[in-house]
Amino acid sequence: MLIDSHCHFDYEPLSADLAGVLARAKSAGVDKVLSISTKLSQFDNLLKIAESNPMIYCSIGIHPHNASTEAMIEDDDFLQICEHSKVIAIGEAGLDYYYDYAPKDVQDQVFRKHIDFARKTQLPLIIHTRDADEDTEKILREETAKGAFPFLLHCFTGSEKLAWAGVELGGYVSFSGILTYKTAQNLRDIAKILPADRILVETDSPYLAPGPMRGKSNEPAFVVHTAQQLADVRNVTLAEIGRITSDNFHRLFKKVKK
Repeated sequence: MLIDSHCHFDYEPLSADLAGVLARAKSAGVDKVLSISTKLSQFDNLLKIAESNPMIYCSIGIHPHNASTEAMIEDDDFLQICEHSKVIAIGEAGLDYYYDYAPKDVQDQVFRKHIDFARKTQLPLIIHTRDADEDTEKILREETAKGAFPFLLHCFTGSEKLAWAGVELGGYVSFSGILTYKTAQNLRDIAKILPADRILVETDSPYLAPGPMRGKSNEPAFVVHTAQQLADVRNVTLAEIGRITSDNFHRLFKKVKK
């Protein structure tokens, strides 16, 4: 079985065909999906989606794109929501200097706030980082020194240095359909050498459809293509990658029962 550790069920077209998306995921061997929060103002809808099906779990947080437009709720309210059985992660939060939709200092502040929540709850922080390797590593090192917290570098496209820093600090690394792209050899080289007990797979759907499905809207069923690519670069079977990444998912997201 496979687990899609990052998708967006509250985004169209996934939200418009939830039953079909889940049926195709099951047929592809996917038995769990984690739908990720990007706006607190839309969290209630996301939670309803997670509550609608036993396959679906969700996170709570603010994407760095929305760091300056989304209001943070009171700490006690945030922490109370984190106690819900379907809420298994914090984020996604982090730094995005590619689009730079929010000022860097605001992204930094909101990122550290999410880290604080992850430290207090011990729920994994889903980290979005793009063109911000140096500052991401700096913040992770500074904040880990204050107290450990679980985290996942999602849709990893960074440097080998950042990947190893994440592993060193106790984090995990997740690969998306980008791993299958012809231009992503550097990423495949990283995926080949990271410790087996720190790797996950995801779709980030409805975005980033893997190579064989380019031009289509991405969905959780397509995670099998990323898993196959990861198996190929690590010279193991797809079944073995399924076992490894699923075991890692359950070790990281402790609220989810096997």
